[in-house]
Amino acid sequence: MRKRLIVFLSCMMLFIGGGSVLADKSASSELIDSVDEVIGTPYKWGGTTVKGFDCSGFILHIFNQFDVKLPRTSKSQAEVGNKVDKEELREGDLVFFNTSGRGISHAGIYIGEGKFAHSSSSKGVTISKLSDDYYEKRYVTARRVVTEDTFTAMMDSK
Repeated sequence: MRKRLIVFLSCMMLFIGGGSVLADKSASSELIDSVDEVIGTPYKWGGTTVKGFDCSGFILHIFNQFDVKLPRTSKSQAEVGNKVDKEELREGDLVFFNTSGRGISHAGIYIGEGKFAHSSSSKGVTISKLSDDYYEKRYVTARRVVTEDTFTAMMDSK
């Protein structure tokens, strides 16, 4: 009975809230919708499919939808595109972290309002704040890897 109630309430929240865990429907974009579709996908080391993602595999999955080709690993992804200052981040920029103590070892996609989407080893695909103590201490750099045309496509409203 309890399981049915949880499922029912979850469905009602999705119906009433418009379905997105990231933004209200009026602020929805192609990028947000693409990320929203895989929220909750489990973490899988080396994973690049909706069965499971690691952090760079998640990025590849999202950016492939916009025909943006990127290297496989977060360390390699941090070497492409143009460096972006933290204060200049815009939706679709990649953010990188040193979580291992040995250089860049984690990455995510900036989605605005100080938040980024990523595949966490403990939570799977989720949203976190750059200001969270854990990530703020481990932030390394950001890169802009999309053209203006691709950025426009990512920001198009559905």
